[in-house]
Amino acid sequence: MIEFHVDRADGLPAYAQLVRQVREALRLGVLKPGDRLPAVRDVVVSCTVNANTVLKAYRELEHVGLIEARQGSGTFVTGSLGAVDPHDMARLRSGLARWVVEARRAGLEDEDVKALVTAVLVEEPAAAERAARRRS
Repeated sequence: MIEFHVDRADGLPAYAQLVRQVREALRLGVLKPGDRLPAVRDVVVSCTVNANTVLKAYRELEHVGLIEARQGSGTFVTGSLGAVDPHDMARLRSGLARWVVEARRAGLEDEDVKALVTAVLVEEPAAAERAARRRS
């Protein structure tokens, strides 16, 4: 079962952080269809948030078809994201972990690493498009 956490320093609202965590867990294979999400009251206690915050996150996830609330049974994952082979995901994660260690040795802090990854994600599609135009 997923354990939620809310970072008060994050600029993202608490409900959006919960949504993001479920989506990330689905992408990484931590959560799968049929898995149960924590009860609202448990998330309220563990994250010290208002019940409406958790309900808003769960409603948003339900609206996009990723979870389903079942009266008297709980809230369950019904959808999935990504179709990456678990072995590929583990290999890529391991490589990324080695890269993060190298980045920290070079003096990068977490915010530097995030900025660098974001820059590469933004630049990669543009670079691929430029390369395709050159080949045409």
